[in-house]
Amino acid sequence: MKIAIPDLVSNSYFPALAAVELGAFEAEGLDMSFELIFPVDRCYEALRDGAIDFVGGSAHSALAAFPQWQGAKLICAQAQGMYWFLVMRADLGARRGDLDIVKGRRIGAAPWVDIGLRGLLAAGGIDIERDEVSIAPVPGAAGQGVSFGVTAAKALEAGLIDGFWANGMGAEVAVNRGIGTVVLDIRRGDGPAECFDYTMASIATSERLIRDSPEAVAGAVRAIVRTQHLLRDDVSLATTVGGKVFPEFEAGLIADIVVRDLPYYDPSISPRFVAGMSSFCRHMGLLDDDVGYDDIVAAQFAPLWEMPSVVT
Repeated sequence: MKIAIPDLVSNSYFPALAAVELGAFEAEGLDMSFELIFPVDRCYEALRDGAIDFVGGSAHSALAAFPQWQGAKLICAQAQGMYWFLVMRADLGARRGDLDIVKGRRIGAAPWVDIGLRGLLAAGGIDIERDEVSIAPVPGAAGQGVSFGVTAAKALEAGLIDGFWANGMGAEVAVNRGIGTVVLDIRRGDGPAECFDYTMASIATSERLIRDSPEAVAGAVRAIVRTQHLLRDDVSLATTVGGKVFPEFEAGLIADIVVRDLPYYDPSISPRFVAGMSSFCRHMGLLDDDVGYDDIVAAQFAPLWEMPSVVT
């Protein structure tokens, strides 16, 4: 079986990656490998087409391949909340929470990830056209094997963009190298409060697989929950995983980033989140009508979210 993730050198989808590398899927009897497919809409297209079995990506992006949520379901969360950071060039002197800094600037963002930023800016009173905000893909971020956040940090350093909207690894690299300043971290209280529930890092699969192989899907949920517990109990495991698949510099950063993410390692998908994401998607033109909780979430697997702490 295969699980697709849209970014590799990243904390965003680390529970899915770590579940493969730490043997959590194997412990559930699943022969699982991960495949990097960028951008995230292509992950969901691969799921729709049967090329992969699961997607570990942004929840709202399922609508790229499954209009009105027809044919796909979320089975658990990798972590709660919209998880991207707005980072601006350090020499701009940006202040934390100051959205006005984006006016007249070039902001790099990946396809479908950019929708979260557009919604956030609108909620914060920024009119993209009036305020001349350019939001576009990061130069050099296209192509097989590219990790978006790290590439965005390099583009910022090269002066190709004024800021980026990307994962915590990209933000950490930019700050660590003195080239960027974090302006918004939605999970930790920056920006309009409703933006927290615009999306999350989730695990999704097809209704077809749920119907034909429910035990495999249940095993995948248990593997993610197991991995969240393992990382919470021993965060040094993040360095072990990073050392296997990340470049040396980023492998040295990942444990500290995961430590900050651990409070959000909750596999549940709440009705509040679904309502918030659905409202956001309607506002952004991704959904035509209201869609119910059971149309988005495979709630039959919800009892597995409460799995007690486990050890290998």
